Amino acid sequence: MTAPSHLPHATLDLRSRMAKGAKIERLLELARGDSVLRLLEIGTGAGGIAHYFATHPSGRFAVSAVDTCDQRQIRDGYDFRKVTDTCLPFPGATFDIVITNHVIEHVGDLSAQKQHLTEIHRVLRPEGCAYFAMPNRWMLVEPHYGLPFLSWLPPTLRSPYLRLMRRGKVYDCKPLSKRHIESLFMEAGFEYRNLGTRALREIIALENIQNRFAHLVSNLPDPVLERLAPLMPTLIYRLTPIAASI
Repeated sequence: MTAPSHLPHATLDLRSRMAKGAKIERLLELARGDSVLRLLEIGTGAGGIAHYFATHPSGRFAVSAVDTCDQRQIRDGYDFRKVTDTCLPFPGATFDIVITNHVIEHVGDLSAQKQHLTEIHRVLRPEGCAYFAMPNRWMLVEPHYGLPFLSWLPPTLRSPYLRLMRRGKVYDCKPLSKRHIESLFMEAGFEYRNLGTRALREIIALENIQNRFAHLVSNLPDPVLERLAPLMPTLIYRLTPIAASI
């Protein structure tokens, strides 16, 4: 989801979004149980992830989705609402699951990023959980503009670098470091679990990747991969309200 003053950066490739839905399902271990789960996707983009859960063979998911832009390529099976900012148009404790996939870097300044997390906490049921993913500030190549070290630069130098390389005029994303986002999780009242190592293994299995990188990852023990978490290009977490974890 993007703030009105920000450009949309949604991934509109439906095939990749459906695969992402399958990965999220496995990472959150949602295939178990019989009860219907209310699920919210923030920043629905093309609609692939929302559609994946809304049409899941188990019939377990009642899906809502929000975005500031309507770029949906698939609309069936879920409720969609257009929003203007980080405020969510739902009562508190409405959802069992919230998905926010590469959204927080687009919502605006630090105050808006904090509100994004606060709103997720507000609409989650006490026993619910959220899937959270964002690009790491210390990624080598910035994914939205394809420039090396773009997000490493101080904010005042990012837009000039973008213009120098003729990739745009204004850098409108605000990726955070692992340390910074984890401090915001705690401030918003979340317990968090980093899923980066497991996510890497799930991607390799789901997409049947067979190359040198996949072979290396498959043979590294989890403790080694977890030490590399601050340098992972994507930071992925499972969030739960602190009250539910006590």
